[in-house]
Amino acid sequence: MVIYPAIDIKQGKCVRLLQGRFEDVTVYSDNPVEMAKKWEQSGAAYIHLVDLDGALTGQRVNREVIKEIANAVNVPVQLGGGIRNLDTVKEILNDGVTRVILGTSAVKDPLFVTQAVEQYGESIVIGIDAKEGKVAIEGWETVSDFSAIGFAKKMEAMGVKTIVYTDISRDGMLQGPNIGATREMVQHLSIDVIASGGVSHIDDIKNLKETGVEGAIVGKALYTGNVDLKEAIKI
Repeated sequence: MVIYPAIDIKQGKCVRLLQGRFEDVTVYSDNPVEMAKKWEQSGAAYIHLVDLDGALTGQRVNREVIKEIANAVNVPVQLGGGIRNLDTVKEILNDGVTRVILGTSAVKDPLFVTQAVEQYGESIVIGIDAKEGKVAIEGWETVSDFSAIGFAKKMEAMGVKTIVYTDISRDGMLQGPNIGATREMVQHLSIDVIASGGVSHIDDIKNLKETGVEGAIVGKALYTGNVDLKEAIKI
């Protein structure tokens, strides 16, 4: 199981949101590049980036800092947040990012997913953000009619190899991940599932490992010191 330290970027800074609410922001660092280097030095094999401004606006205002991170570390980087067309996917991959995570755009435009997977294969990851079992979109502002598992199966059928599954109710709350829903997602799919949201202490890492997920994204708990990255990687 891969531990993915999360770096959420808003206006060029490393921040965390509470349950995805843009008004509940905590700034953890003015320098996301140094933060990425720190996580790499602690043993991270992969880094998870979120462009929060991109998620909200669809504009790549943090492009330069993301490019800088991708080039500053020797481990692969994946990026999500407001990626809505093939030109943007190409641009991000050209900037040195290894995997691109599509969220809202995947729900709204299945053809985009098909084309992206055809062109970029395993570099395309689908982010499924669930609220009470339904897929949430638009920076979590809107809940769609799709069930999370049903949508994941649809993505698998389209050739997607990896999904990031987030339970919004747990994100940034340090209350532990939704183990039952995560296990259910893994059992229904034959592709890789990366769990995201709610990791609060080292036991959560152990519990997630037992669900069979390919990886776990850890954000706030690393910044508060609730989880030590080296210890999590050892497990």
